Amino acid sequence: MKSVTIYCSSSASLDSHFTRTAEVVGRELAARGLTLVYGGGSTGLMGDVARACASAGGEVVGVITHYLAGLEVAFEGCTELITVETMRDRKRIMVERGDAFLVLPGGLGTYEEFFETLVGRVLAEHDKPVGIVNDHGYFDPLLAMIDHGIEQKFIRPAIRQLLSIDRDAIAVLHALAEDRGHGLTQADLIPPLGQLES
Repeated sequence: MKSVTIYCSSSASLDSHFTRTAEVVGRELAARGLTLVYGGGSTGLMGDVARACASAGGEVVGVITHYLAGLEVAFEGCTELITVETMRDRKRIMVERGDAFLVLPGGLGTYEEFFETLVGRVLAEHDKPVGIVNDHGYFDPLLAMIDHGIEQKFIRPAIRQLLSIDRDAIAVLHALAEDRGHGLTQADLIPPLGQLES
């Protein structure tokens, strides 16, 4: 693992404990020699994690659309700042450039990125580990929704094994580094066509 793609909020109106966690992640990535790949903004948790990583001597790759560059004020401290036309391009590059994915608290954009990346793993479009920092229980409702889908047989139980989840960001980063794919097969993740569960 040489790089980690971070999905997180760009909101500037968050409780300070979320900021502290993002800063811990940024410094830890730098300390481990891991390149940060993220959405390129300078506000909210995106800015916090990027500034912390850059200040600690880490490599920062930002990927942002021309439109969002104006709204989020692109972080000028990036080692490499990639500006693209569409969100699809942005997400594709973030997936390609990261060797693992770490989800910090965020809103609709973060949820979209998380689920698209998770579905990509389920469909074998990539085999990279996915982690969630459940900072102060922020993702409890999301995880409950996934568990509800499993209970109702809309989601395969093995999906849970694809996710490294902890309230401690360092613990999640360690789990991502140690990930070996959980030994799961496509049959574990997707019912074969014609044999779907009822």
